[in-house]
Amino acid sequence: MKWVRRRQGVGDGARPARKMAGDKNYTVRTRKFMTNRLLNRKQFIVDVIHPGRANVSKADLTDKLASMYDVADSKTVSLFGFRTAFGGGKSTGFGLIYDSIDALKAAEPKHRLVRAGHKTKVDTSRKQIKEKKNKARVKRGKEKAKALGRK
Repeated sequence: MKWVRRRQGVGDGARPARKMAGDKNYTVRTRKFMTNRLLNRKQFIVDVIHPGRANVSKADLTDKLASMYDVADSKTVSLFGFRTAFGGGKSTGFGLIYDSIDALKAAEPKHRLVRAGHKTKVDTSRKQIKEKKNKARVKRGKEKAKALGRK
């Protein structure tokens, strides 16, 4: 076998950097759209096509969906559960558009309210929470409510 020396930069993976088509562009599509009157919201699956990008930020998607569905306040849009498809270029997640901030606060779980900035995170240790629970376990009535910090 004869070894051939190649010129530097030819055939060794060194290529000039090309700008990918649609480097900043992305497309948002919704499917399985449903109006949920019990929870005062619209819910749907969001498909984001983003060739040349790792992913698209939720803030950008929130603004885009708010303009697509003529939402007065973009804070009523909640996005979560995004997964990027193998190989990139497409992400799929879940979206909710609430009728009002009050409906959002009533239906959304605490961790998503904290992420969205609607609620502050409670900074108590796990041990404190368990001690409080165990103290309340042996009490009844008004004493139990007092031990749990309720009125």
